Amino acid sequence: MSAAGDWAELLRVSALFTVPGDALAGAAAGGGRPGVRTLGAVAASLCLYSAGMALNDWADREEDARERPGRPLPSGRVGPGAALAAAGTLTAAGLGCAALAGRRAAAVAAPLAATVWAYDLWLKRTPLGPAAMGAARALDLLLGAASTGRVRRAVPSAVAVGAHTCAVTVVSRHETRGGAELPAASALTVAAALALALARRTDGAHDRSAASTDTGGGAAPEGAGAGCAGTGDAGSAGRARSPRRRPAPAADTPARDGSAAARDVLAPVAAATYAATAARPLLHAVLNPSPQLTQRAVGGGIRALIPLQAALAARAGAPVAALLTAALAPAARRLGRKVSLT
Repeated sequence: MSAAGDWAELLRVSALFTVPGDALAGAAAGGGRPGVRTLGAVAASLCLYSAGMALNDWADREEDARERPGRPLPSGRVGPGAALAAAGTLTAAGLGCAALAGRRAAAVAAPLAATVWAYDLWLKRTPLGPAAMGAARALDLLLGAASTGRVRRAVPSAVAVGAHTCAVTVVSRHETRGGAELPAASALTVAAALALALARRTDGAHDRSAASTDTGGGAAPEGAGAGCAGTGDAGSAGRARSPRRRPAPAADTPARDGSAAARDVLAPVAAATYAATAARPLLHAVLNPSPQLTQRAVGGGIRALIPLQAALAARAGAPVAALLTAALAPAARRLGRKVSLT
């Protein structure tokens, strides 16, 4: 394998396709419109994720020498010093890109970077490891929200991504030592619950329908009552009592229609794709908890992040962000056949 291929394996470039969707889903959930600052958040996420991959292999180099000697560091294809230097450089680059995305994005990127380093160097060997990994993914989504919208509005989406990541991380702890039924069953339960929640229809379409068909059952338009009282004309009063005339369509009707389509069509489709991507390999790992099937379940869980992010963006009424995120899945699948996700 070439030097470029060695670094691609070290940084797990096939998993990088699961990263941009965090920022896109976060920007959508935060109520903002993706723009230049969102690109800065995406770049920051990619840098920090790659830093975590390099640091992970540096911290695990002795364990990998026993259990996975073919990895780039134990095999000698990449030096430990080079991997550590890359982790530091990529972290600095990620923080710099976040600063370009705005002060709020930089404020989220700092604890994200700290969580990545704490996880790789210490927390992953403790019971807090899965929660820390879930927190890192949640912060990554909030980084996208901080670049354009309101961070608080994106917290539910961040919790969803964090819960999925935490569950998959618990499963990954058994991929080199033999599988375990309970972690895979727990992750399968989490995936099913998230898929059902994402596929559930929101009240947005109902609210828009009620607003468009309400022609007089509620309060009268401002000024209508004053006009009738001021004239005392019986014909005018009669017209006021006959709410037959529909109001002019709102100027943002096309945008509303796009948001409705995202919520009512794209979100259930993405949720079903998420369920299929995550649940099938997890079910196999539950029925036959072998190392090979456990590794497949972990890989499926990582790939399932893409449709999960797409579903979150669609539920937030952002069809373009949802489609852009979903479009990353084929490339991730193809590259995953050449470069391992784990």
